[in-house]
Amino acid sequence: MQRRMPPSPGRLGRPRSAAADEAILDATRAALVDLGWSKLTLGDVATRAGVAKTTLYRRWAGKNELVVDAVAVLFDELELPDKGSLAADIEGVVLQFAAILDRPETKTALMAVVAESTRDEPLRERIRTSIVDRQKRLVLEGRARAELRGELPASSDPHTAAATADLIFDVAAGAVVHRTLVSAEPVDAEWVRRFTALLLGGLAAASH
Repeated sequence: MQRRMPPSPGRLGRPRSAAADEAILDATRAALVDLGWSKLTLGDVATRAGVAKTTLYRRWAGKNELVVDAVAVLFDELELPDKGSLAADIEGVVLQFAAILDRPETKTALMAVVAESTRDEPLRERIRTSIVDRQKRLVLEGRARAELRGELPASSDPHTAAATADLIFDVAAGAVVHRTLVSAEPVDAEWVRRFTALLLGGLAAASH
């Protein structure tokens, strides 16, 4: 009788496939564009991705969580290249952010999952950790760079610095999301210039 070998350590369960994850998230964004939020189903996503529906359920609890993760990947594309000044850095990343918000899949998904999250605390937390908290790094990077250039004073209190970063992120992200998705107005170079002046210099600077 052939002896059955015991399972090797670290091989319990099926390993998660990064390729499958990428295919599923790509398929989710494509389905959002083609079908919209209300008609998107996990079955359709599975077919587009070429995976079994059970594969999706092993990774995501439902449609809301899947869509949040699919959109979060887009926001992870945001970068803060050094453009030589704090104002130019801000203008560059705000234009990137607005371009992502203007994508059809983002427009379709973001408002829907935010609306769902008003009655779903775990979903709200997923949005916070997968999108909001991950992008606050841009504020911290921008401030650190501006301090090295001498444009801003060095932060002495880490708690105050973190609270200020949160506020700056809320102001910048909130303004761009409102203008793009709520007011449906363009975020062009002139608007971004005036917004950056307001952010850096206050109301007096924005009036010039």
